[in-house]
Amino acid sequence: MSLDLSPRPGAARTPAMLAAQARMELRLLARNGEQLLITLVVPLLLLVAGTRSGKVVDLGAGRPIDIVTPGVLGLAVLSTSFTSLAIATGFERRYGVLKRLGASPLPRWGLLVGKVAAVVVVEVVQLVLLASVALALGWSPAGGVAPWLWLVVLAVLGTAAFGSLGLLIAGTLRAEATLAVANLVYVLLLVGGGLIVPLSRYPDGAQGLLQLLPSGALGEGLRTAFDAGTVDLLPLVVLTAWAAVGTALTARTFRWE
Repeated sequence: MSLDLSPRPGAARTPAMLAAQARMELRLLARNGEQLLITLVVPLLLLVAGTRSGKVVDLGAGRPIDIVTPGVLGLAVLSTSFTSLAIATGFERRYGVLKRLGASPLPRWGLLVGKVAAVVVVEVVQLVLLASVALALGWSPAGGVAPWLWLVVLAVLGTAAFGSLGLLIAGTLRAEATLAVANLVYVLLLVGGGLIVPLSRYPDGAQGLLQLLPSGALGEGLRTAFDAGTVDLLPLVVLTAWAAVGTALTARTFRWE
């Protein structure tokens, strides 16, 4: 006579736990109106307004939609991998969510993998939606397939750089301070970080500094990619360096509770 022990209690398999964690992160993002505003509404409004920006801001030679669109794609990466990730993680840490997940069968690296997976899914939706709207508004990128491949490379490097910095803030500051700093940095980089407006339109003395910021490197790299079909080495080096420094500092300072 065999002994029936079903149902068998125990942890789910690791892939199932990671998929469940990623789905939970996406549901939390979809229910947060402020994060949807930053990740989707603001980039879309700037993209549409960019078609008329030539009458307000001197963006240089060329059609405004061709100049603004690469910057808006970069803004989408910034909003999701930095601002949204930092705020969500900061409040999860405050409410003890991270501490409780740390005591669950889900390993801590699994929690980070779930967050990264959710960020990647949101960014794919953002970039496809924004590029589709831009094409409908008359955007005509040059270079064939090459700039789209560079978009993937720059988005990965930008996500690594901004994501590590977002986790650095969320893991060291209080939730309220994380909210304030993440939104302040977002606005500062949007207005004067070389993301939307080309670096050539800034004063000569500021261009050297801005091209060393992750926002300036991402914006300039995307504009060059969709204008010439290739990317200079400097934006790639700058984003890689920010990602390495941000990751190292986060690994040393991140507090789970």
